[in-house]
Amino acid sequence: MMYCSIRSFTNFSAAAAATTSIAILPPLSTKSRRIVRMSATNGTPNPKLSMESMVIKPPSHPTYDLKAVIKLALEEDAGDIGDVTCSATIPIDMQVGAYFLAKEDGIVAGIALADMIFNEVDSSLKVEWYQKDGDYVRKGLKFGKVYGRAHNIVVAERVVLNFMQRMSGIATLTKAMADAAHPACILETRKTAPGLRLVDKWAVVIGGGKNHRMGLFDMVMIKDNHISVSGGVAKALKCVDQYLEQRNLQMGVEIETRTLEEVKEVLDYSSQTKTLLTRIMLDNMVVPLSDGDVDVSMLKEAVELINGRFETEASGNVTLETVHKIGQSGVTYISSGALTHSVKALDISLKIDTELALEVGRRTKRA
Repeated sequence: MMYCSIRSFTNFSAAAAATTSIAILPPLSTKSRRIVRMSATNGTPNPKLSMESMVIKPPSHPTYDLKAVIKLALEEDAGDIGDVTCSATIPIDMQVGAYFLAKEDGIVAGIALADMIFNEVDSSLKVEWYQKDGDYVRKGLKFGKVYGRAHNIVVAERVVLNFMQRMSGIATLTKAMADAAHPACILETRKTAPGLRLVDKWAVVIGGGKNHRMGLFDMVMIKDNHISVSGGVAKALKCVDQYLEQRNLQMGVEIETRTLEEVKEVLDYSSQTKTLLTRIMLDNMVVPLSDGDVDVSMLKEAVELINGRFETEASGNVTLETVHKIGQSGVTYISSGALTHSVKALDISLKIDTELALEVGRRTKRA
């Protein structure tokens, strides 16, 4: 049996001293279950999961505190007196097992985050997973189990499911888009749920996409309003080049272009001036047609003009139906706000009586 230490997980920075252990049973075959059991070290009341224990790690952020987000979600649910229904109906020391049940097909995401939430509620809960983040699950599949105090399992249930359902919905759509977009890479945008930026972007990575910039701080993104205020794409680029050089900052630089004339202006500037530009966004150069198809001729022309001098990113009119055609245009990346701003949650439940849940699910076509 192999043991991995778990460290405190806050701000994704230097970890604190080890507080608990995970026992991981290595699979005997491809069909074997992945089992993770969490147990607190004596004298440690509140162990946390570390990044080392995660199959797919969250993206980094200099200030985001995932533990604080979890606490806020739990406090939002508990209010000032806690779960009155559990207190009234469930004996405090009753022990039960509850199973995670997929109620539709999709990519599961949020398993590592669920572990963190269960730890926050009750570090003595034992969690066992039969799948991992990024795995495909079918409707009716039991893909995980949590065992321990019934009261605390039910208290954690909704918060765990809220995160997992949203993350799994994002991961499922991302997987479909990423597969269709190949050889281009699919990116999300900053169109995320307020306060859940990192969680949403984590789900995109689990689904097989790549992250665009995390926020306003980690990449220069010269958009239409910046260009309008600066007086054109060349002037905006010059301002950025001077700003970064004066402050000795090194980061990616992207500029949005809306016409072929703007693309040519960017290329003229870069041919005459040393620039820190790394990527050109080709915005709304995918033209929708009345029959539901799209015209990508303008996009292809822009890619040919750039001719590999910079990375390219297609944006606008990107859907599951259009992304394959866009991906064949030669662009490096395709960004889609729909991955996170219009997500449909994947239906997942956590049930103590799974046989009755499956019976009801079959009756309602949800299992």
